[in-house]
Amino acid sequence: MTPTRRASLLERKLLTTVLRTVHDFSLIAPGDRVLCGLSGGKDSYGMIWLLREVQRRAGIPFEIIAVNLDQGHPGFEQHVISDWCDAHGIRHHMVQRDTFRIVQEKVPAGQTPCSLCSRLRRGILYDVAVELGCAKIALGHHRDDALETLLMNLLHQGRLQAMPPRFRSDDGRNVVIRPLVQCDEADLAALALERAFPILPCDLCGALPNSERQRVKRLIAEWSAADPRVRDSMGAALANVRVTHLHDKRLLELAGGEAASDGTVP
Repeated sequence: MTPTRRASLLERKLLTTVLRTVHDFSLIAPGDRVLCGLSGGKDSYGMIWLLREVQRRAGIPFEIIAVNLDQGHPGFEQHVISDWCDAHGIRHHMVQRDTFRIVQEKVPAGQTPCSLCSRLRRGILYDVAVELGCAKIALGHHRDDALETLLMNLLHQGRLQAMPPRFRSDDGRNVVIRPLVQCDEADLAALALERAFPILPCDLCGALPNSERQRVKRLIAEWSAADPRVRDSMGAALANVRVTHLHDKRLLELAGGEAASDGTVP
């Protein structure tokens, strides 16, 4: 953001949420060099836009490096992203890897390629972060992503799991952070329009209308239409876990065993 441009009410709302998330979950430390995944979607643009304000307002000296991965999708205009970064003085690093061909070969016709595409992309970003000396990798997942993941895991994977604000990669090399994980997708979409981010759509991802994620997204939208508090309630639940009222024996042992009451809703 240029010094002469005033933040809108929407931008200030989002920034307040991001600052709280950064503070509550210790996402960024002084001296961190943060790789910010910049896909060309509204969320990753919004994340970098807001993190630049965090640099200015939070009193935490840290570096931002925007990294875009050109996966070989036909017609992908990577120069749009690099031009935007140049225009706003954002340090950036462009990467080319032909994962598009791998996804086309491995994913059967009629199935969504999201899972494989995501794993390939994540692995490449992990390697690039090490090469660039980045202490953290920032991803643009928002609250709606976390709520959808919670339901997808509950309904189809048999586990209670969402998206943590911060975690360490399985190989131990990288710390991954999600500064937007408590921000609403609708607000990020509005910010993208307000700031005219040059969006580059992905035609292979979970935006496909019949993907599992889109079905869950529609389900939450239906519930929210009947009760606008649904998303807030689900988000609050992620930070209000009653371990003693679940059935995981490992956690029950850690929590000391019995529940104080059966927690039944009258």
